[in-house]
Amino acid sequence: MRKLAFMGVFLLVAAMGCKDDDDETETPTPVLPELKVTSTLAGTTAIPANPSTATGEVEGTLDQETRILKLNVMYSDSAMSDTTASDSLMPFVPTAWHIYKASADSLGTSVINLGTTFTSPFAFTDTLTADQVTDLKAGNYYLNIGTAKYPNGEVRGKLTAAE
Repeated sequence: MRKLAFMGVFLLVAAMGCKDDDDETETPTPVLPELKVTSTLAGTTAIPANPSTATGEVEGTLDQETRILKLNVMYSDSAMSDTTASDSLMPFVPTAWHIYKASADSLGTSVINLGTTFTSPFAFTDTLTADQVTDLKAGNYYLNIGTAKYPNGEVRGKLTAAE
């Protein structure tokens, strides 16, 4: 009889422990979407603006889960391929490129140095901090390419991050 009573208590406890299992569902961890990062670079958006014929494009992605930013930077100068252009034109040869934090109409602080390899196209990868991801998504970053003629920036473009 004790065995039967013990088994009955055991089954009752087991049943009570499982009674809420069907009602509880775990909310899956949301997966953040990969963001597309883009920019158009021009002298007209540099500060101060300049008449440079150089242009550029930035295309890339931001993985919000890993915070890995991948950019492909391309630049060119249409005047340099024009054989009728004046010999006094200085070729567009980058000397520095950085990502800065600032509003669209002001100079900012360099937050990411893209290095000293100046090729077009150029592939760049970096892992951002959580604060940098927030700033990028808020539109607070721009990419700036400096040259000997315009050391503070010959072409510039605001980086936008969107789904």
